[in-house]
Amino acid sequence: MLIAVTRPVSPTLADCELTHLARQPIDVLRAAAQHEGYERLLGSLGAKVVRAAAAPELPDAVFVEDAALVLDEVAVLTRPGAPSRLAEVPGVATVLSRYRPIVTLVAPATLDGGDVLRLGRTLYVGRSGRSNPEGVEQLKSLLAPFDYEVVPLAFEGCLHLKSAVTALSDAVLLLNPAWLSAGGFGNRDCLPIDPREPYAANALRITDTLVFPTHHPRTHELLVRRGFRVAAIDCSELAKAEGAVTCCSLVFEAGGGRDD
Repeated sequence: MLIAVTRPVSPTLADCELTHLARQPIDVLRAAAQHEGYERLLGSLGAKVVRAAAAPELPDAVFVEDAALVLDEVAVLTRPGAPSRLAEVPGVATVLSRYRPIVTLVAPATLDGGDVLRLGRTLYVGRSGRSNPEGVEQLKSLLAPFDYEVVPLAFEGCLHLKSAVTALSDAVLLLNPAWLSAGGFGNRDCLPIDPREPYAANALRITDTLVFPTHHPRTHELLVRRGFRVAAIDCSELAKAEGAVTCCSLVFEAGGGRDD
C-alpha cells in the first residue's frame, strides 16, 4: 500500500519562513482548499492519505517533507535548518513510527528533507542554508547499516535541492540548469525546464503519474511531449510560502506497519 503523510495548512501560514522569495499576501483559506485538492489527487492516484495532527501554531507545518526522510528500512527524523521548524518533527514522527523504525539526527546537524533526492540506493543531498555538513555526515552514519550511498551536491539560487531537480522516472530527471549542474548525476537523462519557469523543476512522482503545478504550463507541455502522464494541481498559494508539490507529503510503501 502506498502511504502519503500530509499535515493541514496552518492558519499562520503567512508567517512562514522565506529565503529566496519576497513575502506576499497569502490567502490561507485558498491555500487550505488547494491542499485538500492535493490530498484528493494523491488519493485518486492510489495513495492512502494519512494526516499528521494539525499544528496551527507552526506556520510551515504543512511542508512535511522537511521533517523526515522515509526509506525502505527506516525513517530518519531530520533537524530542519530553520529553528522555528524544529517543533514540526515530533508530530510527523508519531505517524511514521507506525510504519518504520525511527532514527534521529541530533545537534549540531541540520537537514531539510527537501534537500534529499533519492535515486535507487543513492541519496543526493544538497548543500544549502538549511542542511549543513554535519547533517550529511550523520545521515551517512545512520544509513551505513543499510548500504545507501550519500552524495553531497552543490547548487545555488533556490531553497532546496528538490527546487532544482526531481525524478520523473527511474531514468529521467527534471532539472533547472541555472541552479544545478547535470554533471553530478553522471549519464542520467536530465530534462531542462522551460527557463521562463525557474521553479518548475519540482514534480511529485506517484506510480506512473507526475503531480505538477498548473502555474508552470510551459514545462508541463515539455513533460507531456516527452510522454509523461501529468496531473496538474493548483498550488499557487502554497508556492508563495516557498512550497512545492513534493514538500506537502511524505510518500512511501507501507511495508509492514500496523496500518497496512
